[in-house]
Amino acid sequence: MTSGTAGDPPGGELVAVGRIGKAHGIRGDAFVEPWTDTPEERFTPGARLVTDPADRGPLTVEAAREHSGKLVVHFAGRDDRNAVEALRGTLLLMPAAERPPIEDPDEFYDTDLIGLAVRTVTGRELGPVTDVLHSPAGSLLAVALTAEAGREVLVPFRLEFVPTVDLAAGLVEIDPPDGLLEL
Repeated sequence: MTSGTAGDPPGGELVAVGRIGKAHGIRGDAFVEPWTDTPEERFTPGARLVTDPADRGPLTVEAAREHSGKLVVHFAGRDDRNAVEALRGTLLLMPAAERPPIEDPDEFYDTDLIGLAVRTVTGRELGPVTDVLHSPAGSLLAVALTAEAGREVLVPFRLEFVPTVDLAAGLVEIDPPDGLLEL
């Protein structure tokens, strides 16, 4: 989750939707690693993206296409290899409020989970969600244990272990497998 900086939408929380990679060709195109399920919507011509670091943008998408399975983007005013190479590593951000709503009540944006308080089904307060990790075996919630400074546990983000996610209340309730909190 990224908080706003000067020049961002008023009161607007920003979320990363991609990162600029190496230049492609000599005319100012760059590979972009999309961090969104809908890159075709986020990187349409005319889309304006805030950047981190802020002094590298904002950037406006002039054109986007796929090349060998990768996203290639041309940003307005960045018309040569050197100009786009200077953007390498830049995060591309958009206001969180512009994300499409999720229809499935059991699906969440990672950024909406980070910071939520975690407690067990028996009422034991654990600490906040600090990250959501994705692996081939499934997603995991990283939870910082407030009572044990510097200690973190990874909780499988599956219904049997995470029966309740209440965004409005800012709460995640877990039913950890035996021994998870003692590791």
